[in-house]
Amino acid sequence: MKKFRKVLDGLTTSSPGGTIGSPSSGSAAGTPTSAPTPKEIDVQETLVSENFQLCKTVRHGFPYQPTALAFDPVQKILAVGSRTGGIRILGRPGVDCYCQHESGAAVLQLQFLINEGALVTACADDTLHLWNLRQRRPAVLHSLKFNRERITFCHLPFMSKWLYVGTERGNTHIVNIESFVLSGYVIMWNKAIELATKTHPGPVVHLSDSPKDEGKLLIGFESGTIVQWDLRGKKADFRIYYDEAIHSVSWHHEGKQFMCSHSDGSLSMWNLRNTTKPFQVTFPHGKIQKDGRKESCKPILKVEFKTSRNSEPFVIFSGGLSYDKAGRRPTLTIMHGKAITVLEMDHPIVEFMALCETPYNNEVQEPYAVVVLLEKDLIVVDLTQSNFPVFENPYPMDIHESPVTCTAYFADCPPDIIPILYSMGAKHKKTGYSHKEWPVAGGLWTLGSNTYPEIILTGHADGSIKFWDASAITLQMLYKLKTSKAFEKPKPAEGRAAEMVEEDPFAVQMVSWCPHSRIFCVVGISAHIILYRFSKYEANAQIVSLEVRLQCETEDMVTPSESENHPCFSEAGSRSPQAHHQHPASPGSATPEGNRDSVPCIKVKDRMVRVPPGYQAELVIQLLWADGEPPQQITSLDINSAYGLLALGNCNGLAVVDYLQKTILLCASTLDLYGAADPYQRLTRSPRRNRQSTSGLTELSDNQQSVDMERSKSPTSESRENSFSRSRSSSVCSIDRDTKEAVTTLQFGESYGRKGDAMPTPCLWVGTSLGVVLLIPMSIPTDQEERMDEPVTIGPSGTVLMLKGSVLRFSFLDCTGALIQSPHEVWRDPNAPEDPERPRRRKLVNFSPSSSQDNCGEGHLAVVCSEKQAKVVLMPSQSCLFVHNITESSFVLRADVVSLCSSVCLACFCANGHVMTLSLPSLRPLMDVNYLPLTDMRIARTFCFTNGGQALYLSSPTEIQRITYSQEMCDNLQEMLGELFTPIETPEAQNRGFLKGFFGGNSHNFDREELFGEASAGKASRSLAQHIPGQVGMEGMKVAASGVMGDLARARVALDERGQRLGELEDRTALMMTSAETFSKHAHELMLKCKDKKWYQL
Repeated sequence: MKKFRKVLDGLTTSSPGGTIGSPSSGSAAGTPTSAPTPKEIDVQETLVSENFQLCKTVRHGFPYQPTALAFDPVQKILAVGSRTGGIRILGRPGVDCYCQHESGAAVLQLQFLINEGALVTACADDTLHLWNLRQRRPAVLHSLKFNRERITFCHLPFMSKWLYVGTERGNTHIVNIESFVLSGYVIMWNKAIELATKTHPGPVVHLSDSPKDEGKLLIGFESGTIVQWDLRGKKADFRIYYDEAIHSVSWHHEGKQFMCSHSDGSLSMWNLRNTTKPFQVTFPHGKIQKDGRKESCKPILKVEFKTSRNSEPFVIFSGGLSYDKAGRRPTLTIMHGKAITVLEMDHPIVEFMALCETPYNNEVQEPYAVVVLLEKDLIVVDLTQSNFPVFENPYPMDIHESPVTCTAYFADCPPDIIPILYSMGAKHKKTGYSHKEWPVAGGLWTLGSNTYPEIILTGHADGSIKFWDASAITLQMLYKLKTSKAFEKPKPAEGRAAEMVEEDPFAVQMVSWCPHSRIFCVVGISAHIILYRFSKYEANAQIVSLEVRLQCETEDMVTPSESENHPCFSEAGSRSPQAHHQHPASPGSATPEGNRDSVPCIKVKDRMVRVPPGYQAELVIQLLWADGEPPQQITSLDINSAYGLLALGNCNGLAVVDYLQKTILLCASTLDLYGAADPYQRLTRSPRRNRQSTSGLTELSDNQQSVDMERSKSPTSESRENSFSRSRSSSVCSIDRDTKEAVTTLQFGESYGRKGDAMPTPCLWVGTSLGVVLLIPMSIPTDQEERMDEPVTIGPSGTVLMLKGSVLRFSFLDCTGALIQSPHEVWRDPNAPEDPERPRRRKLVNFSPSSSQDNCGEGHLAVVCSEKQAKVVLMPSQSCLFVHNITESSFVLRADVVSLCSSVCLACFCANGHVMTLSLPSLRPLMDVNYLPLTDMRIARTFCFTNGGQALYLSSPTEIQRITYSQEMCDNLQEMLGELFTPIETPEAQNRGFLKGFFGGNSHNFDREELFGEASAGKASRSLAQHIPGQVGMEGMKVAASGVMGDLARARVALDERGQRLGELEDRTALMMTSAETFSKHAHELMLKCKDKKWYQL
């Protein structure tokens, strides 16, 4: 614990960074020139670097670019592999685990060790990995890298420790799962086929052991060749040469027949009694044409042949449709007896798998469901009902139903908000699902003790917004809001307007939500804002529309003398609910108010509409076209339910709206906000003169450039998805920079509009892209009747201070360092029936003379963070107490003041991937972790912090990644995660009877160890594959030691006063590593000594 005391003696305070006394922080930036009353700031800072650690918690959504699927029929858990090397393991709701291969190679195939708590993955870099699932965070136990051959197919028989691996060369290798080394037993392709055959059979596409005899291995080659290999006799029992390429093979459970799917859309059935030709060939979707020929069909990529005890067998396959039916969606076909059911899918099928009652391949399979992995969805079909309904998916697999364009994260919400949102959303749920329980029900998960209400909001390209319950590291859909319902359907544009129209005109750019008042604001890409109120009752309402003309001329150069003659602050506008036009006072503006181009991008519904319970649109604010140019997109927004005000800004200026009276209070360009107090004294000057300046503008010309605010396409376009760049060149023309000063952040709150104020008043804090902070005081009537009748007056603004880089965030602390909550209104239902005895009145929190006096009468601290800097300012004296330069080489993308461990800190995410936290108010670095080596536009747009040490971002177009930077949560994470493996007794095999056992083969006497072990098969060539052990033993010790050194480095940054002790700890760490190496050496010698001894000789 460290106590900070700062006595303000009227002088400009210096900071550890040493930049607060620079010319840019002089009087022009709002630094006090007259001495305030001396006072002492006494803040007990409790946060230290040991309170912070960064780690991933859980990943939600659909696995991006899936490639493989596997299911454990005993544990009832599902695994999905992806093209980027990720694995998602799913069980019952709450059991959801994400793993990542370090190589990032695509996952080709997954194989569970059924009921063993392990998983084998085959990757595109020709490496096999064995994952241990008996821990909440799975880890790789062994890896085997093939050097000379490419892996194409793997098969692991049930209750076997020998894995069959087929390769591109047509060879089949055998791997011991326990030791993860290759057996010397190899089935070479030239031995599998006849020696007389001159052509190569192609890669191995199928491997399976015969249900009748485990000593027989069926090998399918791509060219159409099928070989049954006798493992004991090391010879082929039979060979099949078929004209069509093979994609998959599936056995009948008795082991006498098997079915193949082919590239011509056919299915062939083969009987082991006669393998010279198939006894049945069918084209399920190929009709006979008039000339007698079959229609050409697409390949059947996979087929599964499953028997049922009480009905006909199921034949399930994907593909096989005729080519002439263009535009048909991908299909899954279920053939059950004579009935053929074709299920059309919304996306291409990646893989499917029938779920059966038994894990034994020589028993009646009894399929009860089929899991279908699509490119962008996961569905499970119920096979026990004749209409084949799908199960309701308990996982949030539809986050990407429309591309995600923005996110928001709220922790510690009011406890009543989640049930009420769920009850509203439940009324609109889809129906027609199977009534049975979700079949993937493995694992174990219990609700943790440290849970609190959390809500995640996602905005989408189609204008929809989804509310998700994110409590206890799960994710469940609560409520969906469609903002497009407030507008008429857009008509197709013509000419130049058609070129500039948005692909997704309703795409959500940002949201602002107050869970206490339940006021909700949405900013759309068409320069519109929708204000919603929450109601439990349906209503008939007409949406009020306000139109704002917020446009400035690029050639206008405002000088201090000119701005004095053109006041920018308007009086309260008309309170009529009709469209209201308000223009910024720009001296060179030649655009008349009645210009035919003064129209919004999209049209609001102008009729009475019936709105269901939930969030109901009340007001739409739209920026207008001007001179044939579309309005600039809105860059900042804040709403305050206690004040009844909404503020919005873009690169042209600022507008303030009274949403209670439906009027526009202020509409001004950014230059007009300064009046005569423009700190830059903007004049037309050459870029050369600006670059050579060494006055107070040095900070601007060297480091701060305007953000590129040009209107671009929808956030879903690939250019935004894949590129992330901002102009940081210092050669940008000063004229462009000055006239494009954007309003980048806004914050309402109780503060001091002027240095001499004794009491706080409602204020609007404004931050710009040039690093300037402005403060606009307001006078708001406190009486309810007066508030609805009397106008809100806005006073002249004043510059408080300047920072390097665009201003990103404001927050306010009291003089003890506690976070000051913004004033808000307690929610009341606007459509509730009136009670004459109890008239409804607005109940305001943190907004009254008494509360203001108690909370802020002694002043408060304002925390301001920009792309480059963070500053803490004492109000009302506007003295800068602390300053910290966050980054020099990069810039901050997201910054938030968050509560953690009963204290507060400033959390920052930089464009170079660093996540940092700073103490408050002293701005000491507490954590700096290089978390993401490369940041793209998607992560930059969706990264957000919240209270409790949590954050999230969109890790892929379909997945949300949640992380924590709290040491306490990292410590408790194991308890919060679900158990993937639960001890379950393996089901016993059915009694086959004497006759079946006698005539059906001697499969149970097959000893793989005797065949494949080193004693009989010898050792495999060392150059063929390389064994890579998991991070255990010596490697684990080195990782642990390096982790200690990393902690020491972090402590050195955060706790300078402990510098002398760090050297001693580093020495101890080095000794620890030396001791670990010595221990490993002795252990290896002991292992060699006892290697050849039997267990009873030890």
